[in-house]
Amino acid sequence: MIKKSKLLSAVAIATASFMAAPSHADTMNTPDISAMSIMNGLENPWDMAFTKGGDMFVTEKCKGLSVKTSSGSVHALAGMKDSKGYASTFNDLFCSGQAGMMGVALDPNFNKNRRIYVASTSDKYHGSGCKTNFEKCDGNIIMRMEVSKDMKSVSNRVDIVKDIQYKPFESDHPFGGPGAHNGNRLRFGPDGYLWATTGDRHRGVVPQSPKLLGGNVLRIDTDGKAHPGNKPPRGFDKRMYTYGHRNVQGIDFRPSDGRAFTAEHGPWQNDEITALVNGGNGGWDPRPNVGGRGDCPDKYCGYMPNQKEGMLPAKRAQFMPMSDTRFSDLMPPAWNNNGLSQGTGSAAFLKGKNWGYWEGRMAVGIMGIGFGGTPSGMRIDVVDIAKDGKSIKSVIHMPTGLTKRFRGLRLGPDNALYAAVDEGEIYKITASAK
Repeated sequence: MIKKSKLLSAVAIATASFMAAPSHADTMNTPDISAMSIMNGLENPWDMAFTKGGDMFVTEKCKGLSVKTSSGSVHALAGMKDSKGYASTFNDLFCSGQAGMMGVALDPNFNKNRRIYVASTSDKYHGSGCKTNFEKCDGNIIMRMEVSKDMKSVSNRVDIVKDIQYKPFESDHPFGGPGAHNGNRLRFGPDGYLWATTGDRHRGVVPQSPKLLGGNVLRIDTDGKAHPGNKPPRGFDKRMYTYGHRNVQGIDFRPSDGRAFTAEHGPWQNDEITALVNGGNGGWDPRPNVGGRGDCPDKYCGYMPNQKEGMLPAKRAQFMPMSDTRFSDLMPPAWNNNGLSQGTGSAAFLKGKNWGYWEGRMAVGIMGIGFGGTPSGMRIDVVDIAKDGKSIKSVIHMPTGLTKRFRGLRLGPDNALYAAVDEGEIYKITASAK
């Protein structure tokens, strides 16, 4: 167990516009934090989902879906191609680069219908598009399965979304391998509908496209059909709740009003936290020959001219803004760091009196890219978002005592925060209010 210091381990962030300074009350009322490893030896654990009784489902990006029951036993349920020891193996599921088995969510009526939803990369629907037309390479799916009552197997797989794009080849960009910017976080909202995030796939036309399911937040029912209240622009796919995103890996719903917020990392500058607006545009537009830009490698300007060393963050942001103000339907972020990206990713709102002064704030995992001059992060930030969702009051580093790449965050039924880290562990982070 790692016990926090009595000192607040994080107060200041480098750039003035990054955050409002923590108040005296913040400093005095920081809860006591403890972190304990509860699973280890995993291979790229990515996401978690919990039953009300405390059973924890876990995805490993290149292996599959498992469950750790409340009694402590672990059962390997659904494996990817070439995975061993799983009750079921699906040979169409594969991992490559940033893609694989990722988001997981339990049906709100899980105790009755036993349904679980998993986002994964699949070659089942590739077709010829993956060889001839990158924009039409459908390689990501959302599956629905049923978990047996003894928690030892899954059955009745149905692919409820089959046409989320996948990047099939290497490109001339940092992090530009197959599977880049794959998104795929799944969460059920307070409305009972499934929300799914998707990435831009390193293709310039994707995030602003009316038909391609990349760079979106989708809101769908348990059969994969659009929520009837979605309001995308005319001619857009009805499953889109918002569009124009880069690579959303964090989404959760504020307990006080149920509003959806996303956490998203930028192209070496301007990580963002955004309050979603139905039909809104995230403002990410990496197409060549727009906004004063010329041609870019592979028709994607998401890193140009960021590949050039020595460019100041402000100049990078001017050339390739995360939230382009040219768009009239832009959703302005509640927060951006206005500096070098540190890999803002997974997110979960804190609930329960055990969190004390932090109850209702958003915990955000920072993956600490540390590339091309980017400062290393590797922490969890606690963000106090204003009631209107348009600004923040403060950002505090959670004193976990851990220096890890925080890939997945999820609040458990016990109001503890669970963290999946790239180093192959899952931590239980508990809080005790002062």
